[in-house]
Amino acid sequence: MTIYFGPAGNSASFYAEGHKSSLEMPEWLVKRRLNAYEYQCGRGVNIGEEMAGRLGQLAAAHGIKMSIHAPYYINLSTQDAEIKVKTRGHLLKSLKIARVMGAKTVVFHPGAGKGGDRRETLERAKTFLKDILKEVEDEGLSGILLAPETMGKKNQLGSLEEVLELCELGSQIVPAVDFGHMHALTGGRCTDRHSFSAVLDRIEERLGREAVQNLHIHFSPVEFTGAGEKKHWSTLETRFGPDFTPLAELLVERDLKPTIICESDKRQAEDAAIYRDIYERIKSGHLKS
Repeated sequence: MTIYFGPAGNSASFYAEGHKSSLEMPEWLVKRRLNAYEYQCGRGVNIGEEMAGRLGQLAAAHGIKMSIHAPYYINLSTQDAEIKVKTRGHLLKSLKIARVMGAKTVVFHPGAGKGGDRRETLERAKTFLKDILKEVEDEGLSGILLAPETMGKKNQLGSLEEVLELCELGSQIVPAVDFGHMHALTGGRCTDRHSFSAVLDRIEERLGREAVQNLHIHFSPVEFTGAGEKKHWSTLETRFGPDFTPLAELLVERDLKPTIICESDKRQAEDAAIYRDIYERIKSGHLKS
């Protein structure tokens, strides 16, 4: 099995070098020894099937593992009929384009968690997701993983426990664990091996060994306030965590093979390579000892 490192979207350097099309990304990534790419549909699924198919073919030819980030507008907990229709549409369209692209995972934000009873909010989200999953099956899209993401703001649905509960609805639902978001949500507590270990242990306890073995991870430095996440930064800004080293140590020791997608500001690929180098250095030392 292989561990995967790559960016969410395209680094500023990609465009600075004169590149314009995401079709150029697979070759660009391979030259940097990166092997994953999360295509960004945060503002809507605006890529056509022809281009998605070409990107998928190029990615496969270069050994790049593809995933998609679905539109930010998804809200599973909404009570608004119009937003429900749009949420269902965003997820189905993301899955359909993922199928054409050869992407194995669609990451999405679960929705709003502010106002009212948090338990009721989660139950609404679960009920709506169950309903969507029936349509997903009818459309023949059950082979693509749907990954609710752990979120960084207190007014968002998406704590680790909430995400794991959504994942228990079916094998197609897997967690997308954003450690930067979790660091922000907990007021900066993802600082050592114990904090990372607790997250991995909890996922395995709730979802089993396979879920933690093949985890989809987001990682980047995140600034936060009392309300949670404020801004994503890059490793050039050393004031903000979390530090990747404790997690890398655990990945090596537990022989986990996740996909690690970097969402650093403007330096997604560069920081993904830094995280890869940390992992490889620790793995090399582990093998020698």
